[in-house]
Amino acid sequence: MSKPELEFHRPDGRWSTPVGAAPGIQEQVLAEDSATGARTALVRWEPGTDTSVQGVSQHAFWEEVHLLEGALHDLTLGATFTAGMYACRPPGMPHGPWTSAEGVTMLVVTYPGAG
Repeated sequence: MSKPELEFHRPDGRWSTPVGAAPGIQEQVLAEDSATGARTALVRWEPGTDTSVQGVSQHAFWEEVHLLEGALHDLTLGATFTAGMYACRPPGMPHGPWTSAEGVTMLVVTYPGAG
């Protein structure tokens, strides 16, 4: 199985709160392969979102993030990342926690793979 073949279209999937996400975080899944865990989603954070309670994140899959609008502040690094910036994280890479004073919308692509 793989992600579906999709030509240009306006995504109409509903926005939902991911399991375990901090309040104020929603995602719209654009494409996914439930067999492998590969997925592409738009993720938006409302202004004032704070993931401090979740602490530093690590996961067993690759993650690519492109910030489309707004900004994220990494509390561990003490750095703010803004629209147009990109990250590519291998499995196990620590990141976050984050805050977003103004809110942020990002394209997030995750896929399994060896680190």
